[in-house]
Amino acid sequence: MYDQQEELDNLIWNKNDEDSDKSLKQMRLTATCREVERLAEQMFKRPATLVSPLAAGGFNILYRIRFAGGVSPDVMVRLPWPSLVQFPDEKIVQEAATAKCVAEHTQVPIPQHFFHGRDPTLGPFIILQHIDHRRSMSARLTTPHDDPSVPHVLDPDISDATLEDLWGKAARCLVQLSRLSFPRIGALVEGGDDDRPGGSYYAVAGRPITHNMTDLVRLANIPRAVLPPPGQTYGTADEWYVALAEMHVAQLVFQHNDLVLSEDDCRNKFVARQVFRRLAKQGRLSTFGFADDGWSAQASNATPGSILGPAPATSGPFRLWGDDFRAGNMLLNDSDDLVAVIDWDFAYAAPAQFILDPPWWLLLDLAETWASGLDDWARTYDARLKTWLSAMVRAEGCITDQAGDDPLPVALSTYMRESWETGRFWLSYGARKSWAFDAVYWTFLDERFFGERGDHKTRVHLLTEEERAALEPFVERKMRESKDRIIVDWDPLEAR
Repeated sequence: MYDQQEELDNLIWNKNDEDSDKSLKQMRLTATCREVERLAEQMFKRPATLVSPLAAGGFNILYRIRFAGGVSPDVMVRLPWPSLVQFPDEKIVQEAATAKCVAEHTQVPIPQHFFHGRDPTLGPFIILQHIDHRRSMSARLTTPHDDPSVPHVLDPDISDATLEDLWGKAARCLVQLSRLSFPRIGALVEGGDDDRPGGSYYAVAGRPITHNMTDLVRLANIPRAVLPPPGQTYGTADEWYVALAEMHVAQLVFQHNDLVLSEDDCRNKFVARQVFRRLAKQGRLSTFGFADDGWSAQASNATPGSILGPAPATSGPFRLWGDDFRAGNMLLNDSDDLVAVIDWDFAYAAPAQFILDPPWWLLLDLAETWASGLDDWARTYDARLKTWLSAMVRAEGCITDQAGDDPLPVALSTYMRESWETGRFWLSYGARKSWAFDAVYWTFLDERFFGERGDHKTRVHLLTEEERAALEPFVERKMRESKDRIIVDWDPLEAR
């Protein structure tokens, strides 16, 4: 039915590209560079000079600064890229708190974060340690290519031994991160407390700023008023699954251009989102694929006792999850040692279910953008997963328990294997990604949830009476909208 990413709103995408290009030119201006030097001098109380051209990386602009006399290492002044970053002040506060928390409570190599805040001229900023490195792990693993702009894809000729060695470094980080636990779902914020060692602590006090949430605003013009409000945190995994499902509904309702191709396409997308949201509200998504799964068609056909891992308690504890934790943000030196894990954008305390999945980034390219389609991505991933799991088992054997650790009831490698076998991997993947949702839902989840489709190709029979009554008027509305290629600026009250 679907095998790749759904279309973004191309009018909004083009406008965002234009705005981003303009903002990059502004960030490159000599006057802006002098302001960055001024900020560094102000923070460190010594003369500072920009020593290399600024770098545009992901959602950030980076300026490398050197201090007079070489009395200290170089630092990076990191500014959110205007137009790309939709919630810059929240992003900076949350990212700095997360990086500091990880640095203090694990052995994951994190660049030292010296300062963060808001400058009257430059806006939100982070100043952190510059790390000498050769390349990212993604660049090390990709198919060799002379053009650096070509997207990274795992080299099909790379040896299992090389993969296990490099992936093992990432696996050791994941094992440590999995031991961090939190009482609520949300983003970390740093606080001060004179009675605590070091005088600081990290509280779950911000709404999760996810990659998908940013793209909903940036690439589909979804009204901010229908997204989780600032400061919103969640007490159960089920609450967060409902919030994620409602963002998928918001995408279908408010993306004006390019998402709906036909009446049947619209019906399919409506049905999938309504059913997925209802399962979230019923608390079923949080147990799917675990030993506790007593509702899915897949569970009814499973061999008793074949699944070892119990579902995490819906009320927590919750575990740190990073949408941008991937090979591209792991820096290697000339000896292929892991010297830094960077970019803690989009990291938050999440349902433990997320960290129990094998990493989505093993093939470097996204499932929904894989050139040969979703099924081929899954086959290729399956062939490489054994190597990853072997690296995970080794990593678990290398890391001994420490004070304050909160280990999982079953080995993380076991959870990851079962996640792939049961399709929990795809549940988490689809829940987090609006433009991959339709392909993931209809390819990997629907029949696992409800059994073979048979004559019920679109599952309309699963809708409630109220949802069925709303279906055709909604389809008519979306088809009318598709005739007018415009950018709609929604009134917040009307959007809600």
